[in-house]
Amino acid sequence: MACFTVTAATAIGVAVARHIVKHHEKKVEKVEITNANTDTLTTSKKLGILEIALLGRSFILAGEHILHGEVTFTFPFLTAIKEGADAVKTMLLEMGTVGVGMTVVIVAAWGIGLLIRDFLLKRRNKKVVE
Repeated sequence: MACFTVTAATAIGVAVARHIVKHHEKKVEKVEITNANTDTLTTSKKLGILEIALLGRSFILAGEHILHGEVTFTFPFLTAIKEGADAVKTMLLEMGTVGVGMTVVIVAAWGIGLLIRDFLLKRRNKKVVE
């Protein structure tokens, strides 16, 4: 019913964090010696990837909920609110289980992807040095 709102709220939090980190990265100028074979990603770019993943999933689910009539374009937008307390209880349960679970899986996949990327870059750079 409203599980997409959890990923959307998380994406908004990540966007705020990304903007703060990006501002800090511009403020603090670092002198780095970069290897020509090293592909670097700043923290703000990594957070941007997470933000896109969360927003993409949220928009897809919002569209699915609109198609099934669970979300309308008239106030209060969520049909569960119109249906009464039992429907709201079910909606909140879905947000707490499906929404949070889905968000955790997206963040975990993002983190694992970054770990694999870093591992492969270190392995590639080790071969170049040898």
